[in-house]
Amino acid sequence: MKVAVLDINGKDTGRKVDLSKNVFAIEPNNHAVYLDVKQYLANQRQGTHKAKERAEITGSTRKIKKQKGTGTARAGSIKSGIFKGGGRMFGPRPRNYSFKLNKNVKRLARKSALSIKAGEKAITVLEDFNFDAPKTKNFTAVLKALDLENKKSLFVLGASNNNVYLSSRNLKGSEVINSSELSTYKILNASQVVLLESSLEGIESNLSK
Repeated sequence: MKVAVLDINGKDTGRKVDLSKNVFAIEPNNHAVYLDVKQYLANQRQGTHKAKERAEITGSTRKIKKQKGTGTARAGSIKSGIFKGGGRMFGPRPRNYSFKLNKNVKRLARKSALSIKAGEKAITVLEDFNFDAPKTKNFTAVLKALDLENKKSLFVLGASNNNVYLSSRNLKGSEVINSSELSTYKILNASQVVLLESSLEGIESNLSK
């Protein structure tokens, strides 16, 4: 599929690039997308939640009343979870939420996500650019030229570019990553995916395997 290449002023350069059908025009696999997004979000969880259980509460361990004859339920230590100030029963414990996902499934999910965006006309190809110094107003001008000021955007670079990355860091609605950092979640979370020309080769070679 042919896509026009724009410059940082949002103007058509007159050139077109051919996006691989094996990456940008496949039949999306929704289950693969679901699994990859689920893994990404699971990996963001710290898993450090912890509640004190009965054995960790400071307090007396003596039996607070006799076993029988009170007309109420049996009770042992005051640290029991049924009493105020007692330990929590079945509370959260630290755990690792991450899980393994096959590389082929992850690759399929990313191709599916890119194909979804391509089908929605939500992919823009931009010629490579750089800034002399990291300035937020320079990146804001690019967003304005591409009509992305009020949209979530994802810029994918072919190689690390510190000036462009630092220029975008203060903008909540925009994110700049390298092609190697591309994920299904980030693709779908953006309203518009902006691919720099130099990133296309890396994306297609990584996902065409």
